[in-house]
Parts: sequence; structure tokens; C-alpha cells
Amino acid sequence: MTTSIGRRTSYLAVPAHLLLWLIAAFHMLLLAALFVAFLAARPAAAEEAACAGRNLMVELQQNDPARYAEALKEADATPNGKGIFWKIEKPGLAPSWLLGSMHVTDPRVLALPPRAQAAHDAAGTIIIESDEILDERKATAALLAKPELTMFTDGTTIDKLLSPEDYKRLEAGLKQRGIPLGAVSRMRPWMISSAVALPACEIARKAKGVQFLDQKIATDAVAQGKQVKGLETLAEQIQAMADLPIEFHLKSLIETLELGDKMSDVVETMTDLYLSGDIGLTMPMLKTVTPEDKGETNDYAAFEQRVILDRNKVMAERAAPILDGGNVFMAVGALHLPGKDGVIELLRQQGFTVTAIN
Repeated sequence: MTTSIGRRTSYLAVPAHLLLWLIAAFHMLLLAALFVAFLAARPAAAEEAACAGRNLMVELQQNDPARYAEALKEADATPNGKGIFWKIEKPGLAPSWLLGSMHVTDPRVLALPPRAQAAHDAAGTIIIESDEILDERKATAALLAKPELTMFTDGTTIDKLLSPEDYKRLEAGLKQRGIPLGAVSRMRPWMISSAVALPACEIARKAKGVQFLDQKIATDAVAQGKQVKGLETLAEQIQAMADLPIEFHLKSLIETLELGDKMSDVVETMTDLYLSGDIGLTMPMLKTVTPEDKGETNDYAAFEQRVILDRNKVMAERAAPILDGGNVFMAVGALHLPGKDGVIELLRQQGFTVTAIN
């Protein structure tokens, strides 16, 4: 895969489906809220937007059974790829609980499974990825204190980084969403992506004050007098994105725009997989949405290490001493749970027994 950066052409060793994983892995709604704060207005397209999207896996099963079977086979081979709710135990401790979350405002997602809701209500301590999401104003202020994470601070504008062709594509894509390119030209690409990667209905619900799942879990806990602890700062999360090459983010932004209405289908499919507990099927599904070219390299070790594995390790290490107190309800992004280097396996390596609850 190649992309033109300014007047040069750079090679991107990142399969296209990983661009969508980046969208799935972070609090994109919170970044979108910050984006809106910068513009002092929300995109007009989000005002009356209705949620619409179809399940791409259903279509894949009908149109390409062989490829669908391959996706299922890959999912079945993923350790801990089934289930979003888990019990955490260690001798001598009251049991704790782990929920894989999805960072959206969809009411289907906000309605916790009954056993998860009961565990949340009975827990003494709540763990989430970042407790800064409890106060978006403070979160915004914290990020603005490090402007280099969200804005170009050296006079760079995004038009200087894109080829004329990609610049026109970006301008047209943003215009379609009611966003003038001139107003965002000094923003880092991942900030702009936050406003275009999510379906308009998600942006609209957020603009009306609807909380995404992690926020609701934390807010409900505070209302119940519980202690809420975070595992990362928002600055740390955004730094993980900032550590990836700028070329990666530019390509991500352009490809996200080109997906257009299909992004609604992607989010709907991810939501259906989440609700059914088929977390291990998420990555195979994303590969079917934007399949990599045969000539592309599959060497995405740097991406996987920085965005996935490093953060999994941080979450597990920082959660362990809190879990050692027992009676904890922990909620982190569901995509951090599966895999041999996922949070579940890392907690097991620290002496916890982690069991799926159906």
C-alpha cells in the first residue's frame, strides 16, 4: 500500500483493516467531543441523524460462505475470544468481575447483562480505563495542556502533508459532513478522524448528553458512593496514537472517509458481535471490510505493540494491586480481552483465575 505525503510517496506497512481497529480501540466519542469543543459547534449532519447499518457478517455468510468460514475459524482459534463478562478469583479474596466494554452510546450496549449489572452494584471499587472521563471539562483541559497531542504546533497544516489528490478527497469528505477543512487544518489527523469515523447517530446522541458505556458505568458508581479508579490517563492513550507514524494516520483518515456510509455497517456489525459475545470475531470481520492487497506486507508489529500489547500490559499491571483488594468491578474495552497477550491472559499470569460467565 502506498500513499502520497506532500510531494513524496511513502510505503505503509500497515494492512488497511488495522485502521478500523484503531477506531475501535480508543475513546473516539470523547475525542469527537473535544473536536466539537475546538469548533465550538457540532457537525450539522449529526442533528437529525437516524441510526442505520446492516450486519456485514450476515451478508458475508450469504455471499461468500468460504470466506465467512475462514473468519469463524480464525475467531475460534483466538484465546478468550468468546464472552464479554468474566469472573476474577484468587484464594482468600472476594471475587471480582471483568466486563469488556464498547465505547458507544447505543442503548443496546448501555443495558448491561443482568449479572454484570448486579456485580457492578455490589462491588466496592470500580475500575475503568481512565477515570478522567467522569468530567469531560477536566479531561479536555488536561489534553489542552499538551497541545502537541491534538494540534500541529510547528506551523504545519494538513494540506502540507497530503498530495493534491488526497487533499481534495479530504476536503470533499469533510464538506459532506458539514465540516470546513479550514477550521481543522491544524488538527492532528486522529482528531479529525474522531469526527468522521463514527456514525452520525453516535455523534448526535453524544451531543445530546448521552454517555457512552464506560462513562455511564463510572457515573453510576459515583452516584452509589463507590470509588472509581482509572488505569490510564487520556494523554497516555492519545500518546499511543501519536507514537504511530503520521503517514499511518493520514492514510487512516482518507480511507475512513472513503468508507463513507459503510462505517455505519462496520459499527453495527461490531455492536452485534459485542452483544453476542463474539469478540474474537471482530478482527476477522474487519479484515473482510478492507482486505489487504496481496502485495502488502503483513509486518505490523510496531502497530500491534504500541496500540494493543503495550496498553494491555499497562492495564493488567495497574489493575492487579486493585484487584488484590477483592470485590472489584473492572470495565475495559472488549478488544483488549482476547488473545494470548490480552488482559485476561495477563491477569492469569499474575495469579488470578479468570472464568467466562455466560
